[in-house]
Amino acid sequence: MVIQWFPGHMAKARREVTEKLKLIDIVYELVDARIPMSSRNPMIEDILKNKPRIMLLNKADKADSSVTKAWKQHFEKDGIPSLAINSVNGQGLNQILPASKELLKEKFDKMKAKGVKPRAIRALIVGIPNVGKSTLINRLAKKNIAKTGDRPGITTAQQWVKVGKELELLDTPGILWPKFEDELVGLRLAATGAIKDSIINLQDVAVYGLRFLEENYPERLKKRYDLEEIPEEIAALFDEIGKKRGCLMAGGAIDYDKTTEVIIRDIRTEKFGPLSFEKPEDM
Repeated sequence: MVIQWFPGHMAKARREVTEKLKLIDIVYELVDARIPMSSRNPMIEDILKNKPRIMLLNKADKADSSVTKAWKQHFEKDGIPSLAINSVNGQGLNQILPASKELLKEKFDKMKAKGVKPRAIRALIVGIPNVGKSTLINRLAKKNIAKTGDRPGITTAQQWVKVGKELELLDTPGILWPKFEDELVGLRLAATGAIKDSIINLQDVAVYGLRFLEENYPERLKKRYDLEEIPEEIAALFDEIGKKRGCLMAGGAIDYDKTTEVIIRDIRTEKFGPLSFEKPEDM
């Protein structure tokens, strides 16, 4: 499964981000805490070069907290400070400015020594579509400035936003890579709702989700669908879930499309509890 989804405004965003880097002090790279690597655009490393950066692991409430802790250690080992945040309820957001000041202390001390008038920190927020950039900006600015929604790719224009006197943010449209050569990356993004359902095979996503749950959170899978045991064959597991959830066609046959919808909806709406789809040691 090679997924291709690269709207024109994303290619334009890459060019504009490259141009704006001269104005920026620091980059906030926003990733989904459930899939920190799959929700990183490989191009971002190339675009950002050596800019100071803080990794923001968003939607931390939806992720397995022990795995998120391991990811924070992983990034910090690579010299990238990281924070677990929730842009919806504000968890961890009060740590962003202090962490930024600490990272930029040397730069601003030099500016002060040269007699440069103090100014706000200028930050660029980057991330793939639907990772929560607009929600984060709205929360920080305490205003409904950036358009938000659950449709991937909803933010379509760059804009500066003031956050008090000490921070200015530049939002950008989500930058997604042209295609996913790694099938697992596409499946993880789809499982978390980061890419449009119209460009993927949803049954593949449901199968991936069930296999993942069976391997990592089997008790949660059994509890959700009232299973005594998890059938070895994926088709049998689909049948069992279809029956339990009443996803039947006329004559009693299993409606696999409806069963697929149920499984994916349960994953995305946290019916299995907080899930982390990748761990540092698996990368």
